[in-house]
Amino acid sequence: MRADRLISLVLLRQRGRLTATALARELEVSTRTVLRDIEALSAAGVPVYAERGRNGGFALLEDFRTDLSGLHHDEALALLVAGSGRAEQVFGLGPALSAAMRKLVDALPETQRTVANDAARRLLIDPETDLLVRRPAADELPGLLMREVRRAVLTGRKLRIRYAATGQTPRWRTVDPIGLVTVRDRSYLLATRSGADRTYRLSRIKAAEALPEPADRPSQVDLDQVWRERCAGFLSGVDPVTVRVRVNPEHRDELIRTALAVRAQEPGDDGDWPQLEVTFQDARHAEWTLWQLPADAEALSPEWLRASLHRRATAMAAQYGATT
Repeated sequence: MRADRLISLVLLRQRGRLTATALARELEVSTRTVLRDIEALSAAGVPVYAERGRNGGFALLEDFRTDLSGLHHDEALALLVAGSGRAEQVFGLGPALSAAMRKLVDALPETQRTVANDAARRLLIDPETDLLVRRPAADELPGLLMREVRRAVLTGRKLRIRYAATGQTPRWRTVDPIGLVTVRDRSYLLATRSGADRTYRLSRIKAAEALPEPADRPSQVDLDQVWRERCAGFLSGVDPVTVRVRVNPEHRDELIRTALAVRAQEPGDDGDWPQLEVTFQDARHAEWTLWQLPADAEALSPEWLRASLHRRATAMAAQYGATT
C-alpha cells in the first residue's frame, strides 16, 4: 500500500464518513484497491470502521489523531517552503505560522527533518527582489488591529472599524464581515453594511473592534466566488480602457500596480523596453498613470491617449519654458 494513499485514507477523520466509491474517486484508484487499503489500515491499528445502510461508509473514531511521521518527503517539504515565503505576512499570521513550522519540524523523524530542511533551503518562493526591480512594499497591518478583524471574521461577529476611504476623513462604521482576501500584496475585508456589499482595504482601517453581536451573514461562503462577483461588479460600473505601452523594466511593477489587469506582455526587440497590454479603469485612470511615468513609459495606442498626453506635455512645457 502506498504511503501517501494511506495518509489520504487517514484523512477520513477530517472528511467524516465516506463510501468506498467516494474514496476511490478521491484517490483515483479502484474500489477493490480502497477495500484492500482499508484492511491494511485496520491491520496497522488504525481504528477504521464500516457502517452499513443507505448513509453508510467508512469512518475513523473521532478521537483518532495522525502522527506527523506519516508525512512523506514532498508533503513536509511543501509545508516548510510555504512557511518560508511571503505568505507569513498575510493577515498578521506571521508569528503563528513561524511557531507552527517549528512544531512541524520538531515532530518529524530526525532523518526526514534533516532532508526536508536542506531541500527547503534550495527553493525560494516570491522573493522581495526580482531580476529587474525591487517589489513594492506590501500593506503593513498592525498586529492588534488585524487580530480584532480576524477574530470578527472567524467567529462571525459584527465588526466596528474606523476606515479612511480615499480622499475622506476616517470615520466609524459597523459591518458584517464575510472574509479576508489578499491580492498582489494588498489585503481586503469583504463585508456587508446594512445589507449592501462592501470591500475595505485593510491598510486603510485605522482601528477595529469585534462586537459581541453575531454578524448577519450566510453560514457557508465560497470566498473565491464572492471575490469574482465583487470584481465583476466593480468593473461593470466603469468604462475600462486597454492601452498598449512600452515601459522601462525598472518601472514595470509600478505601472502594473496601478492597472486593473495585464492582458499581454512581449519582450522588447534588441534590448528595447518590453511592451504590455494593460487595462485601466477608464480614460482618466490611464492618462493619470502614464503621466506619472513621463520618461519611463510610452503609450503606443490608442491614439487618443497619445494625443491627450501630448497636449498635456505641451502645456506643461509652455508653462515652464525659459523666459527672457
